[in-house]
Amino acid sequence: MLKSPYSNLSSVENNFISLYGEKGNQLVRYENEFARFKKEFGYNCAYIASSSGRVEVCGNHTDHNGGKVVSCAISLDTLAFFMPTDNNVICIKSKGYSDIIVDINGKEIEKKGTSDALVRGIVVALKNKGYKVGGFNCTTTSSVLGGAGISSSASFEVLIAEIINFLYNDSKIDAETKAIVSQYAENVYFGKPCGLLDQTAIAFGGLKKLDFSNKDKIGVTNIDNSLSDYTLVLVNTGGSHANLTDEYAAIPAEMKAVAKAYGHERLIDMSKEEFIDGLAEKLNKLSDRSVLRAFHFYEENERVDALEKALDNNDYLAFEKCINDSGISSLNKLQNCYVGGSVDQAIPKALAIAKNFDCACNRVHGGGFAGTTLNIVKNDKANDFILSMAKFYGQENVIPLKVRSVGTIVL
Repeated sequence: MLKSPYSNLSSVENNFISLYGEKGNQLVRYENEFARFKKEFGYNCAYIASSSGRVEVCGNHTDHNGGKVVSCAISLDTLAFFMPTDNNVICIKSKGYSDIIVDINGKEIEKKGTSDALVRGIVVALKNKGYKVGGFNCTTTSSVLGGAGISSSASFEVLIAEIINFLYNDSKIDAETKAIVSQYAENVYFGKPCGLLDQTAIAFGGLKKLDFSNKDKIGVTNIDNSLSDYTLVLVNTGGSHANLTDEYAAIPAEMKAVAKAYGHERLIDMSKEEFIDGLAEKLNKLSDRSVLRAFHFYEENERVDALEKALDNNDYLAFEKCINDSGISSLNKLQNCYVGGSVDQAIPKALAIAKNFDCACNRVHGGGFAGTTLNIVKNDKANDFILSMAKFYGQENVIPLKVRSVGTIVL
């Protein structure tokens, strides 16, 4: 370990621009957590790690069929103060949660669906890959809001992988591996069948195009643009994701049903031209909605490429058009903005309201049906936009974000 633990925080502010886009009031947050760490464990110094949340900028519901996504790390994070121990026990005290205690050489007694199980899963996955593991004491606090579609669980998972990477593996574990072991922990030990999008975006940081066509390896392309002229604003529209499992499951299932009708497993396994050329013959065998969702998949993939090109060329009008077109397609073809037949249509309502308050572009964010919208606003309009939307949804549900340039990191 080349870095030394912090005994005071006089120099920690040097990291804030790359982590949060601004200094803000982060130092107070750091000082409060440092004081809590010292009180909980009796140390007078600590290492510090930060792991962000993430936002899906474009590429709605494409990854599960081998498509492309533009995603970015964001300026909200899970913050950890930690020190190594020699007792082979990981002890984590997260603000607002029960303590996590995992004996890395002990029996697997953790209950599925718990944070303890996530930590155990990361330890097991790293051991299986031949990496060293060890104990540490840690406190965490997080601004990555749970239930807002910005991946609070993935933020925590990659954080734990990075702490073990730093303490016991000389920081030699690459971002892709940290993402993979985090996904393994969530799939196998937590019991949630998530993809790799969230963990990959957080582990790598910055604005990235992710290509899921290869099942064995995610293609990661850096987009050298921080969207510095914009503020990303999430609006939590309310509503519950409970009882929506069937709605979410139907999207990949219907896309794969279309692919199967052509003799393929996923839509990415055939071209858009093959899909269209054979459609007349297959039309009576497929549901109307599945066909519309397949069109969304192919067009959304094209939009991701177009968005990458627009940002490479600093063509922000084209960038905004890609986001707005993605939103229209999600509403009309993907059909994940509300549950069919329901009078509860919180996401379309929030998008319509936002259009009246200088929102450059917007769309449903993440899984859809309930939850959040992504609104991209020019910086000079951002404060007014946030205040306007807060009148409808409350200040706590209107969340301004910046693109974070770095992945999960020990400072």
